[in-house]
Amino acid sequence: MKKEKRRAPRNKTLSVTERERIKYRQRLLKPGDLINTPMQSLINKTITGDFLSVMNHLPRAFADLIIIDPPYNRDKDFHGVKFRATNHADYLGYLRSWFPQVVSLLKSNGSLYICGDWRSTAALQTVMEEHLIPLNRITWQREKGRGAKRNWKNSMEDIWFGVKNVKNYYFNVDAVKIKRRVLAPYRVNGQPKDWEETKSGNFRLTHPSNFWDDITIPYWSMPENTDHPTQKPEKLIARLILASCPEKGLVFDPFLGSGTTSVVAKKLGRKYLGVEINEEYAIWAEKRLEKAETDTTIQGYENGIFWERNSLRHKKNLNVDR
Repeated sequence: MKKEKRRAPRNKTLSVTERERIKYRQRLLKPGDLINTPMQSLINKTITGDFLSVMNHLPRAFADLIIIDPPYNRDKDFHGVKFRATNHADYLGYLRSWFPQVVSLLKSNGSLYICGDWRSTAALQTVMEEHLIPLNRITWQREKGRGAKRNWKNSMEDIWFGVKNVKNYYFNVDAVKIKRRVLAPYRVNGQPKDWEETKSGNFRLTHPSNFWDDITIPYWSMPENTDHPTQKPEKLIARLILASCPEKGLVFDPFLGSGTTSVVAKKLGRKYLGVEINEEYAIWAEKRLEKAETDTTIQGYENGIFWERNSLRHKKNLNVDR
């Protein structure tokens, strides 16, 4: 029996009781459950098991969007599931052992994003160029991280964006525009030009670039936070989903972790399917999915707008970065 963590009153990090653990475990699918199972029965589910043992039981070309957050080429202990750093060639071989199969699950007009850091980004680019058409490399500021005495602090990560057909893929830029403060407002005939004057300040909607500096890493006072060591922020995943998955489309994540991709897909009215080898993480995902039935908020995204960090005033009793 796992010991339940006791949190400080203001600590909103997800906790799961043993009774909840039993309940959520019953909702998980195992690889054996997938044999001869139609795709309709897999929608909005979490599969727990080794992704390679799941692959052959999934139908080809079912996903509108695939988001992959694999282990980076670093030593990391995912609560008992350990990944060891290796050289570039071996890490590239690791990616090649499963990436082509993941691509086969993507629709012909679908999009795929794969995450990494500076150690792994060259391998990510190589494997994507072998099987997809890369369209961009997004770099986002991960403001957490330890300082280094003999190197630059690592506070950036990459997301490679690729498609199967450069002439036919879904991308909704209007859904991911950013609301930015206007510091030097420009007027024409006394009227604002390309910006809006409001009681809370002057703002303009801008097209998103491939450098994102408005993302806040989950931490203890945020309801989305879990004990997963490399959890991605909901705001970051929301931007990928809104840009590259149509409403009611299906998002697939083969390295689901604590469930962020599935949770955000649910909050945004998309279908989802996730695979996670660590059963405890999959249980966390199920609890988060249950909470998303009544709470669809995404920090930093409100009323269809992505806001710059610190530019969206919180409502009462909330005082964290947006």
